[in-house]
Amino acid sequence: MVAALVIGSLSLALIWLLAGMEADSARTAVAREAAETLAVQRETLTGVLDKYRLLPPLLARQDDVAALFSKEPATGEHERARLKAREVASLSGAKDVAFLTPDGDVLASGRGIFVDQSPDRASLIEIVRQGRLGRAAISLDSGERAYAFAAGVRYGASLIGIVVVYVGFDEIEATWSLSTNPIFVTDPAGTIFLTNQPQWRLKPLEEIADDGHAERSFSVGVTAIPYIDLVRDLPLLDWRLHVLADVRPVMEARLAGGLTAALAALITAALVALVVWRRERAVLARRAERVAALRLERLVRDRTRALNATNRSLSSEIAERRQAEDRLRKAQADLVQAAKLAALGQMSAALSHEFNQPLAAITTYAENAREFLARGRSDVAADNLTRIGAMVERMAELSRTLLSFARKPGTSITPVPLAAVLDEAMILVGPRARKEGVALVVDERLRAIEVLGGRTRLSQIFVNLTNNAIDALAGRPDARIWLELEGAAARDAQDRLGVVVVLVSDNGPGVPDEIGGAVFEPFFTTKEAGSGIGIGLSIAYSIARDFGGSITLRKPRDGGCVFAVKLRSAAAERQAAE
Repeated sequence: MVAALVIGSLSLALIWLLAGMEADSARTAVAREAAETLAVQRETLTGVLDKYRLLPPLLARQDDVAALFSKEPATGEHERARLKAREVASLSGAKDVAFLTPDGDVLASGRGIFVDQSPDRASLIEIVRQGRLGRAAISLDSGERAYAFAAGVRYGASLIGIVVVYVGFDEIEATWSLSTNPIFVTDPAGTIFLTNQPQWRLKPLEEIADDGHAERSFSVGVTAIPYIDLVRDLPLLDWRLHVLADVRPVMEARLAGGLTAALAALITAALVALVVWRRERAVLARRAERVAALRLERLVRDRTRALNATNRSLSSEIAERRQAEDRLRKAQADLVQAAKLAALGQMSAALSHEFNQPLAAITTYAENAREFLARGRSDVAADNLTRIGAMVERMAELSRTLLSFARKPGTSITPVPLAAVLDEAMILVGPRARKEGVALVVDERLRAIEVLGGRTRLSQIFVNLTNNAIDALAGRPDARIWLELEGAAARDAQDRLGVVVVLVSDNGPGVPDEIGGAVFEPFFTTKEAGSGIGIGLSIAYSIARDFGGSITLRKPRDGGCVFAVKLRSAAAERQAAE
């Protein structure tokens, strides 16, 4: 009984505490959001008024405006003043622009909205007569509202006219209407001058609000809703800007916190009851467990002895398998490197020609330069030295490519431009292709694509495929190899799937159907003995698979052979990550 009373008291305290915490948190969030809205709208309202504050003094200093007041008013002068006022109102976006006589009579009005006399206009004119910038909030019986800025037009020390610019607030109220919070501005008399609630306009604040302690209730339609009233003074305008934050989310948070605490208390009580019940069951079961404990200990001891022996056997087998896997990985890496070196050896004759040709040219240019220097023709000698430099750079680029291809590549997968991959591959296979009379055609669309992989290993794919095609085309007239991006229609589907498909095709004899399924198996080759070991396609297939892609053999309609290299698109991966 005592435990039940303690649990009940603690549950009530928890409900009260959690409900209060949730309510405080919700009230803070609501107040923060309303405060942000208040700050933004204050800056917006001040910015709109600052935009027009300097317009009347500038207009009052213009000669054409002063000329409107320097002559006796006539029909033509009135019309010219009206057109000027309308022009200024249209260009500035003001609600209206009016020209007044020193007595306050309207000389001309751009739109004729504020031509009626009002007490606010009298105070505005009095301030202008004192030589200051006049400002006043104007409201008419028709419901039109504006904030007026006025400046005097003077001839010498005499006041000859007044320029008044009326600033409208329709756009500001339209912007406020997008806010879920009620927003309004009150003047010194407590009258609501601006608001996003049309039914509150030009009403005293006391008519729509009832004072409370932390919140105030405001009449919205036929209901009174409690709000937190956040106020910011606008000293230059002598206005107060109000933003109302609805406190109903606070009440809802309080209710949700109370329900959560009640549910937690209920679950806690159920858990306590379950613990008590289980303890009683444990006391009853403890004796039976003691009886079975000795028997279980004997069984566990025997089973532990057997399991230890089994674990030792399994540990030894796992260690052997790991060693075998390590040896297999090393053998695969050595095999890939051997294939690369074999490809380099296969291309060595053509590459040596690529080196010998620039060396012979360098020798010739050097001898010519020495002869021209001896004759005093340094300009021709300098041209020869420039050509020697170009030949050396060509040989250096080829050497860098060979060294990069011969090194063991890394295993990281990064975005790689296909342009760099294909350039490196073409540098390696180009000399051999030219020697064999095979034309290489590379699709320019591939240069703008990035794929995921490693640059050297991707180059090895295209080197192996191109070398196989050169072997197949040996001795054929008009031999040609194409590296191209699959067609535009398939390109859209590839973008959706995040892949890029590069076709490596030739116009050779092709691959017979009966051996098409075995071309990617290690050590399978159709070449003569001593011409290859049959691992080029297998290595290329393994590299593509390591990068999440694949290589497939296709049968074209017009003969030849087509290998489709499918790689992951770096652009698609980057877009998915974003």
